[in-house]
Amino acid sequence: MYSESPGRQERIIGPAGKPLSINDLPPPDTKRWVIRRKAEVVTAVRSGLITLEEACERYHLSVEEFLSWQALIDRHGMRGLRTTRLQQYRGSNPNSKN
Repeated sequence: MYSESPGRQERIIGPAGKPLSINDLPPPDTKRWVIRRKAEVVTAVRSGLITLEEACERYHLSVEEFLSWQALIDRHGMRGLRTTRLQQYRGSNPNSKN
């Protein structure tokens, strides 16, 4: 399932600036998704370490959940992945008067 295939990256630079390989990714049975783990999975998919399909299968994620992590990183940086601030970030609208 996660064997090397042509064009697949073996090591990438992770969100913390350190080398990251498949073995460094969060374990498949991860239950507690802290910011760092979410960011590592998003970085791994974006960099070609694993595919979106592999990430969703490995971590039992829906495509929508993964894409929401990716969008939160794009909009708010890694801090956007904080679950305690999720409502604040998701509900933020630059045109609203909150």
